[in-house]
This record gives sequence, structure tokens and C-alpha cells, in this order.
Amino acid sequence: MKLNIVKNELQHILQGKSSVSHGELIQAIASYLRKSTETSAMAQTNEPNKKEETKNLIQYINENNLWNCDVNFSLFISQGAEQRVFLQSKTKVLKLNDSIYYASWVDYFNNLLLNNYFFPDTAYQLLGFYKSDNDTIYALVEQNYVESYQPTDLSNVKEFLRNNGFINTKNHDYYNPDLGIILEDLHDENVLTANEILYFIDTVFYIKHEVLWH
Repeated sequence: MKLNIVKNELQHILQGKSSVSHGELIQAIASYLRKSTETSAMAQTNEPNKKEETKNLIQYINENNLWNCDVNFSLFISQGAEQRVFLQSKTKVLKLNDSIYYASWVDYFNNLLLNNYFFPDTAYQLLGFYKSDNDTIYALVEQNYVESYQPTDLSNVKEFLRNNGFINTKNHDYYNPDLGIILEDLHDENVLTANEILYFIDTVFYIKHEVLWH
């Protein structure tokens, strides 16, 4: 992995200057939210105001007709702290994610872009947004369905990530010190094995901006 090339590619993708699989809509919304932040009271502090950011997101959703509730809730598969998963077809799943793991929606969208860059086989496609009865906003994403009949050996995950510059920091968490990329929660339910190939189906990326943008 050529560090400077990868870092430049990641910077351009996060800025919306170059493409990544299924990235166009994600990049457009992230760019809109960043610009909205720059012209709002949030710009006066270094702390993200997710409530205000969510208002800006809703405005973008309304203006671009991005509300989407095309989910068959009877095809529920699983649920975690941050998302619910539904079977869409034999080859696709739908995920509703409320970005609870992230301080801002932009951080969540960056996570999607990073996932699609590092793991294109399980790239997320943003289909729109869903509002629950209690007014919680969820991003609706589509992802390839991975059917696994064998357990994942976490030592293989560790070796794969080590070969790509990620150090195991604790438990199932990793960090790439050259890129400033944190990758967490890679237990055997979030990394599946099929035909001896690892599939990262549920990633949690964070960015150390002082490293990535240095």
C-alpha cells in the first residue's frame, strides 16, 4: 500500500473530488452538511451540534425527495445498537442506521465512504432516509448479502488488517497510524467468511483528522 497515494485518494473521496463505489449521493449530502455548518452557529465552536445538523439534513432530504420507506419490516434479520437489518432479496440486505455511533451525520457518511473504498465487495448504497414514529431519522442503505456457512477465524482478520497497515489496539479494534483511520468492532458477526474470503459487512470507521489531513 503506497501511503501517499492512498492518503490522497482518501482525501479526495471525502472531499467529493473523486469517485468511489456508490459514493455520489453520500458525497453530495456530506458536502451540503459541511457547507451548512460553515454558515451556521456551529461554525463558531469546535463541537458538533448534531441536532442542528439533523435539521439541515432533513431540509436536504425534503428538497431532494429522499424519503424512502420501501422496507418490508416482516423480513427483519437482526438488530444492533445502531441499526436494523432486513432481507431484501437473495443477494441484498437493507439496513436502517440512525448514526448513533457518530458525533455527526458527516462522520457517519465518511464511514460509508471509507467502507466502500476499503471493502468494495460489501459497499453501501445510500437509497434514502426513513423517519420512525418517534421522529428518529435513519439512513437506508443497501448492501450485498453474504451467506456464510463457516465461522470467522479472528486471527485471519488480524493478519489481513496488519498486512494493510492496521494495528490491533484492543479486542476487535484497529488503527492505521499512517492514515489516521480507526476501525472498530470487528468481531465475528461483523466480519463473515465465505469460500475462505473475509467479508466486512458492518464497519465502524473513525478519522483522526490531524493525521489524515496532515
